[in-house]
Amino acid sequence: MGTDLYTEPLVSRYTSQHMQQLFSPDNKFRTWKKCWIALAESQRELGLTDIVSEEALADMKANVVEIDYATAAEKEKELRHDVMAHVYAYGGQAKKAAGIIHLGATSQYVVCNTDLTIQRDALAYIKKDLVKAIFELTKTVKRLKSVPALGATHFQVAQPTTMGKRFTLAIQDLLMDLDALEWVEKQIYARGAKGTTGTQATFLKLFKGDARKVQKLDAMVSQKLGFDRSFAVTGQTYPRKLDTKIAEVLAGIGASAHWIGTNIRLLSGLKELDEPFGKKQVGSSAMAYKRNPMRSERMCSLARKLMNLPANFQATHANQWLERTLDDSAIRRMDIPQAFLLTDAVLGLLINVGGGLIANTAAINNRMKVELPFLATEEILMASVEKGASRQVAHEVVRDHSVEAARLVKEEGKPNDLIARLAADDRIPLSAEELESIAGDPVRFIGLSVEQVDSFCAEIVDPRLSRYKDILEQSEEERVQV
Repeated sequence: MGTDLYTEPLVSRYTSQHMQQLFSPDNKFRTWKKCWIALAESQRELGLTDIVSEEALADMKANVVEIDYATAAEKEKELRHDVMAHVYAYGGQAKKAAGIIHLGATSQYVVCNTDLTIQRDALAYIKKDLVKAIFELTKTVKRLKSVPALGATHFQVAQPTTMGKRFTLAIQDLLMDLDALEWVEKQIYARGAKGTTGTQATFLKLFKGDARKVQKLDAMVSQKLGFDRSFAVTGQTYPRKLDTKIAEVLAGIGASAHWIGTNIRLLSGLKELDEPFGKKQVGSSAMAYKRNPMRSERMCSLARKLMNLPANFQATHANQWLERTLDDSAIRRMDIPQAFLLTDAVLGLLINVGGGLIANTAAINNRMKVELPFLATEEILMASVEKGASRQVAHEVVRDHSVEAARLVKEEGKPNDLIARLAADDRIPLSAEELESIAGDPVRFIGLSVEQVDSFCAEIVDPRLSRYKDILEQSEEERVQV
């Protein structure tokens, strides 16, 4: 549908409905209301029954779902303060509680506790998708573990590996990301009820100097919001250091996905590997034969932005003057949702691509045939020495013929005739049949690739995935993918 206003592509083109809902205004402001209810409820339970009545609490709870956006918007224009605007709007809905909503609290009581709640829930969703991405890629690794393929260092031909072994490196990276995610999950505590500068001074006055009740209030509010504990100390906000750690985890997932997507794109260009391709999918508007790796390209594009976000969070953390400064507000409104939405989009693509990679064995074998004679030269040297040749002489012969064979391949487009050249040279004491047996079978050169895949999956990946059976049994939510 057309519109004359900008729309966020992360929402309109790439991400899951669940992640969009987590960062929606409805979820944010309903969580604000839950924070106010938790505060009022705890205050009453700790003895402020003459201030917080049962009727007030009941009225707050009865009006937790509907948000009066119109009143809040009107009041924010007047007050230039979003939290106070919503306090006023909520009071208009829960009239019996209008006088006690936000009692003793600072704005960051609702803002920080809500941010922490949403990020905790969003990380759980990211974790689910990360586990599924590892699972899908593991299926591909097992399926392609015995498919020999040319290895590459510096994007130059190197010793053969297998297509499955190559992508074990990706799984290992993603497992590190999962470790980091699970570590940072344990660092997310509630801000609790700490007051304007974190000293709880206002609450101490409210409870007439009873420090025990103030401390109990902090713990009770945190527990009612679903946290085991709160940060031991804060300024006005929860520590922005936590934001940097979360951003680094999400960016790390982006970097891993970018690495995978880049390799798929390179191998696609060599015609060795294809990502899944729809029957009606168009690779190019002009070149109808093309099968562009568009999902991997999109994954890299989104990951690139995600990978650059931690610098914003670090700058915000570094610029929190003393107990807090407001220049953290506007940028976090954009960067926190974007970091999670980008990760959501990247992992959706990785799940889709990772389990359906197609190895084009004919193309792989054709490239292998061209390069394998060069890769076999070390074994040819050893076999020649075993039959009595001088290693120095054999090395010189192999070098000279290799250089000439490579020149003919590169400059004249001729087939690689290195084996024929060596068979015709009397200084190499090996027959054509012996040379072909060395250079003709790529499996001779893949080392322990297959065994490494088997042991890696059996000893590390499968046991780890077995811890997430409940996650793997959940159906995958489709993202918007335009």
